[in-house]
Amino acid sequence: MEKVFSGIQPTGNLHLGNYLGAITNWLDLQNKYQCLFGVMDLHAITVKQDRDALQQNVLLTVATYLACGLDLKKAKIFVQSDVAQHSQLAWILNTITPLGWLNRMTQFKDKIGDDSAGNANLGLYSYPVLMASDILLYQTDIVPVGEDQKQHVELTRDIAQAFNRNFNVEYFKLPKPLIIKEVKRIMSLQDGTKKMSKSDPSEISRINLTDSADEISKKIKKAKTDSQSIIAYDETRKEIYNLLNIFASFTKKNPQEIALQYENLGYGKFKNDLAEVVISKLSPISNEIKKLLNDRIFLQQTVENSLTQGREYAYEIAKKTCDEVYEIIGLRFKK
Repeated sequence: MEKVFSGIQPTGNLHLGNYLGAITNWLDLQNKYQCLFGVMDLHAITVKQDRDALQQNVLLTVATYLACGLDLKKAKIFVQSDVAQHSQLAWILNTITPLGWLNRMTQFKDKIGDDSAGNANLGLYSYPVLMASDILLYQTDIVPVGEDQKQHVELTRDIAQAFNRNFNVEYFKLPKPLIIKEVKRIMSLQDGTKKMSKSDPSEISRINLTDSADEISKKIKKAKTDSQSIIAYDETRKEIYNLLNIFASFTKKNPQEIALQYENLGYGKFKNDLAEVVISKLSPISNEIKKLLNDRIFLQQTVENSLTQGREYAYEIAKKTCDEVYEIIGLRFKK
């Protein structure tokens, strides 16, 4: 079976964008491929983290994966920092990655802005190489990503080719991005030009997977629209376009048809119905997350067992890759 690798940073509650853009796709992929899903804590520390909060967020992320339906009989879950080879391979790849390639990465520019406070760090700059290591370490065939992450898979392919070329080998596979066209990028409920994000200071900008039905309803009712009275699926009307995409993602309907259905019914009716749809899908997940986190046996046994299994599985593949890479470049004697 072909291998699939993906992961999410444990930096707080996962939200609607994570669910529709990543996790729902994973649920389908786990039935077709050999899947490995990471809790990417090394990526999380490119921004300062509170120690206790980081550990709690790792547990929360694992609980969310399971509550959403990841099946440990079909897929493996692991914590990135538990497998030291991620960092080891990243250093090797750092030595063959030209600075010019990293300078082209648009997400780094987006994250630091003008960096007037001087907070940008080397980890934030070079994290695309760590991401390449994450992917190449497992000889990954397929990487499910959104359009905004496609550039990282392209860089990974460039780095893999550079390694193969520099050492005259055909060692690393060239992973393929899998972009799910049916799901539009989920944007902030308060600003349709910005991606829904855990780091947004406005709590009402996102719907967390741990939100109660009442919280979901309030956030959707407060969601920004525009001054036009007619509801239409128009990409230039960023906020209503985003809400229609969310509606369509949950109902599997065409967003244009939804727009026509509510065209003259007003935003109140539209938002009420959207809230009902989202609540019906997310409330069971929210309830399951809370149940799992309040279950001492789950915390002590299920998480520990699942992560142990995932770590052992990931380590076996990762160690083999690193040993072979070290041998190829001369850091190990040939056996």
